[in-house]
Amino acid sequence: MKILVFEYITGGGFNRQALPDSLAGEGSLMRNALLDNLARLNNLDVTVMLDCRLNDWVGKAGINTVIISPEHDTDEEFARLVQQCDLVWPIAPEFDGILQNLCQRVESSGKILLTSPAIAVAIAGNKFRTYELLNRHHIAVVPTRMFDNYCPGEWMVKPVDGVGCADSHVISSRQDFDRMAARKGEYIIQPHLQGATTSLSCLFKQGRGWLVCVNLQRFELTNRQYRLTDIVINHHPDPGRYQRLVDQIAQALPELWGYAGIDLIETADQAWVLEINPRLTSSFVGIHDALGINVAETVLQLLHGEPILNPTCNRAINVQTYAN
Repeated sequence: MKILVFEYITGGGFNRQALPDSLAGEGSLMRNALLDNLARLNNLDVTVMLDCRLNDWVGKAGINTVIISPEHDTDEEFARLVQQCDLVWPIAPEFDGILQNLCQRVESSGKILLTSPAIAVAIAGNKFRTYELLNRHHIAVVPTRMFDNYCPGEWMVKPVDGVGCADSHVISSRQDFDRMAARKGEYIIQPHLQGATTSLSCLFKQGRGWLVCVNLQRFELTNRQYRLTDIVINHHPDPGRYQRLVDQIAQALPELWGYAGIDLIETADQAWVLEINPRLTSSFVGIHDALGINVAETVLQLLHGEPILNPTCNRAINVQTYAN
């Protein structure tokens, strides 16, 4: 089977502009971990797209590398390579509809998409639509509305389709509100809750969900903006109550398929859903070392049945995501 891996940031999506450092760093981590997972499997012919400014994975055994230079049309190259493969695994940000459009193009090509389909990305990739969906299904989700007028208090303001902490701000004054109102783009506003920031690494298929592990996310707050510094993979020893939440989300959004991440903030009395990431996340990077589970293999198993989740070890692994 021929499989195409396309991590948008490091695979040529920014081939005619500067690479965004933080996104490129996390993109490289996810891409390399996925390629490592796939390289452990038999009977796969793997192709990866790679920005010419990056030289890792060039010439690695078992990996076909297609270099994308500034003169290339990345969309045309992606379309060409999709036609040459049986399976396609895109990794991309949700902003500007990038991930949704890639998924739609793969679906239209008739090839097998190894992530959630475009219809799921359209919901999960939009934080306000995600809030509306989960709220309708009586799932505890951080109260969210579109950013508009000033309200007293301390708030988080984020792009409606943002990735991670990019362009997210803590605001607490009328001046903060006015500065955000002057920005272009659509933003949501949420109460600035204090609590443990955890994430769930999950698999989904047709209204069913499987919890792979629970992770602890660590942030630093600088100039009223959060930055993700590291993640402790497989942090929580008791996943039972989290599995119930995964089941609820699977039923609320049955179109989710394959790997997805769920971000939570846990206060003293409630675990609140912040967002759903319908794609590989940074937490994916440490799962094999933490549990001995090859997530790529389990996703391929979803094509024909249920995933086989048999951990061969059980330890916490720290993944650094931001270089100081």
